[in-house]
Amino acid sequence: MRILIVEDEAAAVARMRKMLVEIDPTVTVVADVPTVKEAVEWITSNPAPDLAFFDVQLADGESFAIFKAVDVAFPVVFATAFDAYALQAFRVNAVDYLLKPLKKAELAQALLRAQKNGVVRDHSALATATPGGAPPAVPVKRFLIRYGDHFKLVEPAQIAYIHSLQKNTFLRTREGRDLPLEESLDRLEKQLDPARFIRLNRQLIVELRSIKELLAYSKSRVKVVLDPPYGEDAIVSSERSAEFKRWLAGE
Repeated sequence: MRILIVEDEAAAVARMRKMLVEIDPTVTVVADVPTVKEAVEWITSNPAPDLAFFDVQLADGESFAIFKAVDVAFPVVFATAFDAYALQAFRVNAVDYLLKPLKKAELAQALLRAQKNGVVRDHSALATATPGGAPPAVPVKRFLIRYGDHFKLVEPAQIAYIHSLQKNTFLRTREGRDLPLEESLDRLEKQLDPARFIRLNRQLIVELRSIKELLAYSKSRVKVVLDPPYGEDAIVSSERSAEFKRWLAGE
């Protein structure tokens, strides 16, 4: 894998080079450049690398200026000491956002994601949506979730269901871990793959494989047993019951 490093601290460059080779001896760092100007010149005059690591704050400005000056036709991982730029990073389709000091395990995961050609969704449409307007139809490729000082990328295949609790929204992974989301179920419902996800009621969106058992509840309503377990009764609302049954049948 050919890697470009855009970083203005020599010590950070040396540390990243060392860790990259330890993770994958086949990695080749094709160049390291310390400024926006030199990065633009390098990208313009050289074959695209397989992956690049960009610091945000460079000697002559922020690395986001690179994207305005030249077509960045390769995946980029941002590696910075600041968490405030995460939204901007994913607007330019960064594949990951790592906080310094870098950890080898996180760097290894970033390399793996790049090798799979994964791209997280573009949050810009959500950020510019007008309040009360229709949610944009943005296919979710990954969720960027912040909890404490950490960021985590979660792919739809890792989701068991999404539920609301006391006006907050949480994503529950297949391992049973709850992670906070900033968006409402109404928005998320329109951004998820309708072949895999369905809204059961006002509090719950489920993924097909998380459905363990179906039980008759009352009249046309159905109780859904989920894995991992859901604390409340997962009851399909009356107005959604017919749609739910068609969805199960693959119609």
